[in-house]
Amino acid sequence: MSESIVKNKSYQLAIEGVRFFQLLQNDKREFVLSKQFLRSITSVGANVREAINAQSKADFIHKLSISQRECDESIYWLELLKDTNIVTEQEFSPIYDQAKEVLKIIRSIIITSKKNLVHNS
Repeated sequence: MSESIVKNKSYQLAIEGVRFFQLLQNDKREFVLSKQFLRSITSVGANVREAINAQSKADFIHKLSISQRECDESIYWLELLKDTNIVTEQEFSPIYDQAKEVLKIIRSIIITSKKNLVHNS
C-alpha cells in the first residue's frame, strides 16, 4: 500500500519538478541551478521505482535511501533558489511542500522497513 503511495507521489513530484525546471529556464533564465534541481528531483521517483523492484529487503532499503538523499538534495536546491530570490515564495511553496511530504513518506517507509528487517532476522 505505502509503496504505491510513494510511487505515485514521487512521480507527481517529478512532473511538478519538470514544470518548475521549465519555469526556471524559460521565465527566470536560470540555467545552472535548474539543471542540478532537475537531476535530483527526477531521481527521487526513479529510485523509488528501483526500490519497489529490489531483489531483497536490504536492497529495497538501500535504494529508498538513495531516493531520500535525492529528495533532500532537491529541497536544498529549492531553498537556495528561494533564498537567492530567483523564485518567489509563491513559486517555491507548492513544490517545496510536495517535496517535504514525499521525503517524510520515504523516511517513514525506511524506518518501518528497517524495524521489520531486524524483527524478521
